[in-house]
Amino acid sequence: MLYVVTGPPAAGKSSWIQAHATARDIVIDLDLIAVALTGPGAPQWNHDPLVQRVAQRARFAAIKEAEQHLDKVDVYLIHTLPGAKALVKYKRLKARIITVDPGQDVIMTRIEAMRSPEMKRVASRWYQERHTLKGASRSAMPQSTGRW
Repeated sequence: MLYVVTGPPAAGKSSWIQAHATARDIVIDLDLIAVALTGPGAPQWNHDPLVQRVAQRARFAAIKEAEQHLDKVDVYLIHTLPGAKALVKYKRLKARIITVDPGQDVIMTRIEAMRSPEMKRVASRWYQERHTLKGASRSAMPQSTGRW
């Protein structure tokens, strides 16, 4: 089974996965990939453009390979705000969409305390565009909404 975990930055997507995945499951989390690709002392949320580029390429390769094994293992994929093309792909794969959203006020407070300021822009975009995700996932596939 493929679980696509969505939500704004600092919503608790990684925490949701930690609470639900097992040690045998595959977890594809761009933040964890970026940490794995950087040296000691690098920030937990590394938004350096070069690190992000390399991490994105590793993420795409991991997704492509994991898709081949959905009959053997559960795959948890963080995708903050999937577009229409991604949603079609997830529907074809019979993915379950999980939305983690504790609310915009909580998100903005968490970003202020824990993340880089540019993440506020990403969170604002998520709240502006999430109606697209909700509409698509309601008609296209099962959806769960979590207040994590």
